[in-house]
Amino acid sequence: QMAKHKRINILYSLMSYFDAVTALIGNKDSRSIDASIEMKTNKELYQTAVQIQSTYLLHHVIINQMKVFCYLREYTRIADLVEKYKRMHACTKNAGTKRFLDFYFVFFEGISALCLARDTKQEKWRQIGEQSVRIMSQLVEYSVWNFENKLSLLQAELYYLDHRHKMAEAKYLAAITSAHNHRFFHEEAMAREMYGIYLVENKMAVRGIPQLEMALDKYKKWGAVRKVDSLKEFIAMVHMSMEIHC
Repeated sequence: QMAKHKRINILYSLMSYFDAVTALIGNKDSRSIDASIEMKTNKELYQTAVQIQSTYLLHHVIINQMKVFCYLREYTRIADLVEKYKRMHACTKNAGTKRFLDFYFVFFEGISALCLARDTKQEKWRQIGEQSVRIMSQLVEYSVWNFENKLSLLQAELYYLDHRHKMAEAKYLAAITSAHNHRFFHEEAMAREMYGIYLVENKMAVRGIPQLEMALDKYKKWGAVRKVDSLKEFIAMVHMSMEIHC
């Protein structure tokens, strides 16, 4: 019975990953990969995790949703997910359990919090972002390969929040270089996009557009069609704004 329970949890976690992939691709018809398997959405999987009190499944569902929302820059939705996860996780017997993918939780929460701190000026988001930087700094000591680019991008966003522009640019570039060298090409795309947005927002659109276009190329190679369409729209808006102000 326990082995069956574990297999079901693994199957559901794979469904959650697949749902995240289809969300980034933007292909709703790709859900029926096998007629013998009844696929579930992340919303359904979340409800299942709550019902059976599976912190394993809940963790995977939340991480995969956070990933989608982070790449689509829907940061308030990440904040809502984090609150839901923390409320349920605190009520389970495995509340103190550390999981392998916790570093993604730290990374996505940190990125969203720092962007929200800049947009809302609320101190609570800064504190979350600063905590994410501290945790990721500790993780880098265990693996530069896996965590260096993530730390650099978090630091870049924190420096941007503090108006320390030279340090912010240096860290954006460090994040891009590290992600490229360590073959995290989708994270290189994110770093280039965030650097490009930083340049655009600070009246350096001429420098920002090439970064956004390189990010677009990386997203295309990753297969994130929905993200590509979204970024194309943003680049077009930047071009339009430049023409208006010429």
